[in-house]
Amino acid sequence: MSEADLIDDTGEEPAILTLPLDAWHRARGGRMVEFAGYHMPVQYEGVMPEHLWVRDSAGLFDVSHMGQLLFRTEDGADLDGALESVLPGDIAGLKPGRQRYSLLLAEDGGILDDLMVTRLPDENPFDVQGLYMVVNGATKFDDIAYFLDQLPEDVLINHMEDQALLALQGPKAVDALARLVPGVRDLVFMTAAPFEWDGKPVWIGRSGYTGEDGFEISIDGAYVEALADALCAQPEVKPIGLGARDSLRLEAGLPLYGHDLDEAITPVVADLGFALSKRRREEANFPGATRILAEREGGPAVKRVGLLVEGRQPVREGAAVLGADGGEVGRVTSGGFAPSLNAPIAMAYVPAALAAIGTRIQLSQRGKVHHATVTAMPFIPHHYVR
Repeated sequence: MSEADLIDDTGEEPAILTLPLDAWHRARGGRMVEFAGYHMPVQYEGVMPEHLWVRDSAGLFDVSHMGQLLFRTEDGADLDGALESVLPGDIAGLKPGRQRYSLLLAEDGGILDDLMVTRLPDENPFDVQGLYMVVNGATKFDDIAYFLDQLPEDVLINHMEDQALLALQGPKAVDALARLVPGVRDLVFMTAAPFEWDGKPVWIGRSGYTGEDGFEISIDGAYVEALADALCAQPEVKPIGLGARDSLRLEAGLPLYGHDLDEAITPVVADLGFALSKRRREEANFPGATRILAEREGGPAVKRVGLLVEGRQPVREGAAVLGADGGEVGRVTSGGFAPSLNAPIAMAYVPAALAAIGTRIQLSQRGKVHHATVTAMPFIPHHYVR
């Protein structure tokens, strides 16, 4: 595959694309907006009720905009070593059917994307021996171009553009899915396996982006509408839009690339040090290792923190964190109202001196000062099944 295969003949990504479920969303009352280059549903009945439904029952998210990539090599080339040249995780130690959160790093250690990578077992619906990766929709074209530039030519990449991806999230997700796909109860958090639904091959991982138990289901786009119908026919399941997806991940303390993460931010500054595997830290041979390990040893100058905001009015991305002299010393990167807490919360980057839990800080948004307290993340407990 060449980079030219991933873009149109003008050298640009298409302006606004549609998902396989576009008509399905509209028929169910989804209010569509542009996100990551796609028409996507921001809400159905409303962000607040959708958010609370996921926390109590199960919600179905269409995340087919995300990039699903397959990596393989020919002639026994070192696929793990190739991926470890751009990721700081222990890919070589990843067992079949296991998933790992990792970061695509620039040469200086800045974060180009965050992603999930899985070792495929011998039998899988993609008929590939190698690695399955899910990257963010807004960055997938840049990610693929970077992989093509950085990885050896004998690493082959397949961008599965015809493959759809659904996320079923919430405490009752397992009950709903198990009726359709017996065997999914055997999965635990960060594992994945091949299954069949209605005679169709599906790839299912027990993971997600809400802090709840749940699953991500990869299926051929030709069959995704029937699967979405079958899932929403379960009494526990309703379709959920982007608005609730954002408030759910914010409560779970999960960063969003392009907002809480970008190329200027390193894993340590982002408080994602867990993505630096022990062996890789010891070998110190990942991009930006000198800088990143120095930050890990001595502490970063700034850090991503959670904020519990006083009052009822949320602070939004771009609000300034104020220092003692009233000057800007940091910035809010995500903010909104947390339905589960009935209070506004935010994530921000602040100087290390202000990053301790319990520190009171001031925020400025549109000329108005807000008061907040640094608090631990996640804002609510995760409910993963381990």
